[in-house]
Amino acid sequence: MGDDHTSARPLRADARRNREQVLRIAQEALASDGLTISFDEIARRAGFGVGTVYRHFPTKEALFEAVLLGRIERFVADARAKATAEDAGEAFFGWFAGVVEQASANQALCDMLDSGSGMGFRPGSTLEADFVQALGRLLARAQRAGSVRRDLSQQDVYDLLRGCLTAERRARARGAGGRMAQVICDGMRPR
Repeated sequence: MGDDHTSARPLRADARRNREQVLRIAQEALASDGLTISFDEIARRAGFGVGTVYRHFPTKEALFEAVLLGRIERFVADARAKATAEDAGEAFFGWFAGVVEQASANQALCDMLDSGSGMGFRPGSTLEADFVQALGRLLARAQRAGSVRRDLSQQDVYDLLRGCLTAERRARARGAGGRMAQVICDGMRPR
C-alpha cells in the first residue's frame, strides 16, 4: 500500500509492535475524527513520541493510505464480484447499502470518498477511478435489468452515495441510523 519502505528488511519485534500499535490507534482515530487528525495526536494516543510515527510512516498521507486504501480496494473488489450476479438490481442496491453501512461508521472513509482527488486519493492514483468505474458497471447492469432509473448517470449515483454517507452519519448521531441508504435506494428505483 504506500508504506513499502519497511519491507527492505524485517522489523525487529518491538518495532513491529510499535507499527501495529500506531496503525490500530490511527484506524480508531481516523474512524472517529476523520482526516483532520494530526500525527501528534495519533502519537499521543498510541503512547509514543511523534518520531516513532514518522519512522514508520514518513507522511500523514502514507499513514492514511496504510489504514484506509485497503477498505476502498475491498469496496471495488466487492463491486467487481457482484458485477456478474444473476440479479443485477439486488447486486447494485446491496453493494450501495453495504458501502454506506461500512463507510458511514468511519469518518475518515467518508472524508476520503467525499474528497475525491484531495487527501483521500493520491494524485495520479487510479483507485477513485476504479471505484467509480466499478459502481458504473453495477449501475449499468441494474439499469438494463430495469431495476434502477435510466435517467441516473454514474456521477449522479456517486454523488448520491457521498451524500448518503453524510446523511447516515447524522442519522446515527441522533440514534436513527440504518435508514438513509434505503431511502436513497428507493429513490433510485424506477417510478
